[in-house]
Amino acid sequence: MKKLIHLLLVLTLFQFTCSTEKTNNQQAAIDTRVNALIKQMTLDEKIGQLIQKNGAAGMDSLVRAGALSSVLNEIDVLAQNQLQRVAMEESRLGIPLIFARDVIHGFNTVLPIPLGQAATWNPDLVKEGAAMSATEARSSGIRWTFSPMIDVTRDPRWGRIAEGYGEDPVLTSAMGVATIKGYQGEELSGKNSMLACAKHFAAYGAAEAGRDYHTVAVPENELRDVYLPPFKAAVEAEAGTFMAAFNEINGIPATGNKFLLSKVLRDEWNFKGFVVSDWESVRQLVVHGYAHDNKDAAYKSFTAGCDMEMASTCYETYLKEMVNSGVVGEELINEAVRDILTIKFKMGLFENPYTNPDDYPAVLNDEHKQLSRNIARESLVLLKNESAVLPLKKDNIRKVAVIGPLADAPHDQLGTWIFDGNKANSTTPLQAIQDYCGKDKVIYAPGMDISRTMNRTGFAKAIDAAKQSDVVLLFIGEESILSGESHCRADISLPGLQEELITEIAKTGKPIVAVVMAGRPLTFEESAKELDAILYAWHPGTMAGPAVADVLFGQESPSGKLPVTFPRTVGQIPIYYAQKNSGKPASDETWERMYEIPPEAFQLSVGNTNHYIDYGFKPWFPFGYGLSYTSFEYSNQKVEKAVYNLGDTIKFSVTVVNTGKTDAKEVVQLYVRDLVGSRTRPVKQLEDFKKVFIAAGDSAEVDFSVPTNSLGFHDQEMNYVTESGDFLAGIGSNSDLELNIQFTIK
Repeated sequence: MKKLIHLLLVLTLFQFTCSTEKTNNQQAAIDTRVNALIKQMTLDEKIGQLIQKNGAAGMDSLVRAGALSSVLNEIDVLAQNQLQRVAMEESRLGIPLIFARDVIHGFNTVLPIPLGQAATWNPDLVKEGAAMSATEARSSGIRWTFSPMIDVTRDPRWGRIAEGYGEDPVLTSAMGVATIKGYQGEELSGKNSMLACAKHFAAYGAAEAGRDYHTVAVPENELRDVYLPPFKAAVEAEAGTFMAAFNEINGIPATGNKFLLSKVLRDEWNFKGFVVSDWESVRQLVVHGYAHDNKDAAYKSFTAGCDMEMASTCYETYLKEMVNSGVVGEELINEAVRDILTIKFKMGLFENPYTNPDDYPAVLNDEHKQLSRNIARESLVLLKNESAVLPLKKDNIRKVAVIGPLADAPHDQLGTWIFDGNKANSTTPLQAIQDYCGKDKVIYAPGMDISRTMNRTGFAKAIDAAKQSDVVLLFIGEESILSGESHCRADISLPGLQEELITEIAKTGKPIVAVVMAGRPLTFEESAKELDAILYAWHPGTMAGPAVADVLFGQESPSGKLPVTFPRTVGQIPIYYAQKNSGKPASDETWERMYEIPPEAFQLSVGNTNHYIDYGFKPWFPFGYGLSYTSFEYSNQKVEKAVYNLGDTIKFSVTVVNTGKTDAKEVVQLYVRDLVGSRTRPVKQLEDFKKVFIAAGDSAEVDFSVPTNSLGFHDQEMNYVTESGDFLAGIGSNSDLELNIQFTIK
């Protein structure tokens, strides 16, 4: 047996060595080609590699002169191939173009918004979705996407929360890495590979007041411990490109931020790809007040480490002049060009520059739509289910009322950032419910034309439909246009008269199941008291209808969990699970409720803790929360031993039993607290999670292995350290759990 183990170890080491040698040899060959090409390039041709422009029309002369590196938003394959032919055959050096597009959550087959994908807590499934998106995009000649967005955000007012993976760096890292690997595949030169772009570097999600593009003020330790880890994970996953953010960070705009783009990304993390600006963000250094003019903007952005300029023209206008005058050294130009050309060689563009759509499967094929349906099903989060009203039993229903502005909204269910999605390809919830139950059983009355409707014209028909039915399926939320870039909301309650619609339908006394489609958490706690069940569906994509019907009618048990904390009211924002304890932490015992205590007994000295006297300190729903059609019991939570040394791997385990009658998936979550640190530590932090399938009546033993290094943080000198001391851990179904496992690190 020992000889066999030894042989296996030798074989594994040999395979690793061979793989490493192959990679090193490939890189050496690319380096040789890149250096040879740079030696032949004029300064104009070098600067051309730093330029990205929108659209392909009228660009032939630029391409012929070698003055363009990448083209945005051209999806006509004939136009692409023609422009690529000019680059390959008519330019002096034959350097190919990269065609780029925002492929954010699907191409023609639209997946749930990224926030919804995060709610699956299933990185493997998210990876499959990204790979499918890459295949569809490649069939239209797109070789580079500006995704994933891995900005941690704790403010649901921010419109772009829809485009990211929520409030936690561990979950965001896992989803970001899965997306990158799905897009890029095993090799960038693969037939189905699409170049990923980790964005927005950095801390874009921490914009003040949730206003897009706004100021960010983040202490460096918080920047490194909360906002940067997903980007570091992206480097380790070999993301080919990064995008500089629009925002400023502590007074320095990200696009001209040498600390971020050079010190952290290049020097500390050894990033080998290239950095592209966001749309015109180089020029916007002037608007920020960080650059005197466009020339100064070009200098500050380029010397900070932004290699390619998107859309605006500062580089092409001023870089040559600055090199010739000695302000910018040509070797700095060479470094940026070297990074860009290296990626182009890795992508195989020099060998395979053209696109033949016949090499790819049809978009929106059955397999792709089924994958979209699977991801959407797992993204649905059951927030409430009183009296087990769900799942519905078709045979027990005489009539079902389908009400609400989002029941049959084929465009809105696709969500934000869907350049290539078409509402004609959507299957809506109304259609799916009619298919499942039969049209004769379904009474449809939208009640409101859109989510923002401010009149009651449709209420009467909706109320009548409810009265005729055994159950009401109420589709509420916000239209897709209400979230996304530059679509921030100060009031994140249900828009329009939707809460009034809920009240009127509730008066009928019929059971109400609300399905919420939205690009962010919404606050409607009071109205929710009139609902029997709430299924949070985000914007689920092309196959929203079948996915929602699958869960409503019990074909699939809901398994989604919240990737972001839901506030009770907008005034609680920011509210997130990984908060600090403070010197006067709030508790149920210390919270004085201003509406429940008589004036003469209301003494602030009694409740002298960090709560709101009107809304307390707890959220509506905690991070990681989500119900199922079954119940899970956690027991035997334990750590392998009580004391670990620095450098060890900590072993945790728990037994999870499906105590109900329904087969289901559960997201098992591990949280840890460092009790004392040289910097104060959060009350708990997600360390790991696993999504497991457990049949009814069965149990699963779930193990976690956590290196002590992952429990570290940045100290006062910004060194990453894991400090010795006492820790608590807890394993459960959401972040609102007891930490009852004790261990010590020496």
